[in-house]
Amino acid sequence: MSVVPISVLILTFNEEANLPDCLASIRGWSDDIFVVDSFSTDRTLEIANEFGTRIVQHEFQYPAQQKNWALDNLPFRHEWILMLDADERVPGELQQEITEVVNQDGGGFDGFWMRYRLIFYGKWIRHCGWYPTWILRLVRFGKSRWEDRPVDEHPILEGRAGRLQNDLIHENLRDMTFWIEKHNRYSTQNAHLYYDLLDSGALNGINPRLLGTQAERKRFIKQRIWPHLPARSLWFFLYLYILRWGFLDGVHGLRFCLMHAIFQEFTSMKLWELKRYKQGAPEGCVNVPRVFRATASQIDCRRK
Repeated sequence: MSVVPISVLILTFNEEANLPDCLASIRGWSDDIFVVDSFSTDRTLEIANEFGTRIVQHEFQYPAQQKNWALDNLPFRHEWILMLDADERVPGELQQEITEVVNQDGGGFDGFWMRYRLIFYGKWIRHCGWYPTWILRLVRFGKSRWEDRPVDEHPILEGRAGRLQNDLIHENLRDMTFWIEKHNRYSTQNAHLYYDLLDSGALNGINPRLLGTQAERKRFIKQRIWPHLPARSLWFFLYLYILRWGFLDGVHGLRFCLMHAIFQEFTSMKLWELKRYKQGAPEGCVNVPRVFRATASQIDCRRK
């Protein structure tokens, strides 16, 4: 495998389970790999050192803030940047495709969408509305920033975007306890986001449009329809499992759809609570970012 003039950015916090496979998938392909860590307490830094990455420590607030800080402050060697999560892998076919477009200096494009292939407990989730999901991860330096949102953030590209044909692989190797804790935290962040939307009517970022791009359509549904829909968790399960053919993914599909429906119920209940009850009660330690309008119920917590 030849080295390609591409820089890689990976954010980490206690990723010793996932980081080895991520770094192994790009070893020998990129000579400029940055791991931006938020003070991990496990073997994350040891693993990053073993793979010869450049490690930078920076306090974590929320993903978009961390990514934008990295884009603004890190001395990347190359013009093209690939942004990865620690639980993602770059297979050989995608590497070859990225190599070709980088060697052609993008062929008139400043960024590239790629498909996101989710592996859930060893099974590729082909349905449930998860595939194909297009994500913008390969960008020309200085042409992209992440919208300033604490959750469900999207990159905003200045320029034209092309599409790659091969998939980026996502497979988180941590257990269900981690998944539940993460989505419990996301549900709190989403509830505050919806609460602010209902109060102010708008947030900065991608413009929600029903007939726009995939990201704009999702944003339209989440901001204009979803907060007002009763029994959201039930409808969401039926949408994923029946309308998006989640039943074709077997037992994995059933469990996947159920867990995401439960997450929607968490969000719904927390939004209901914010609107009607416990306005002054302290929350649990869930790291509600200060990008939200300050409310009496918000408190700062150390990231766990």
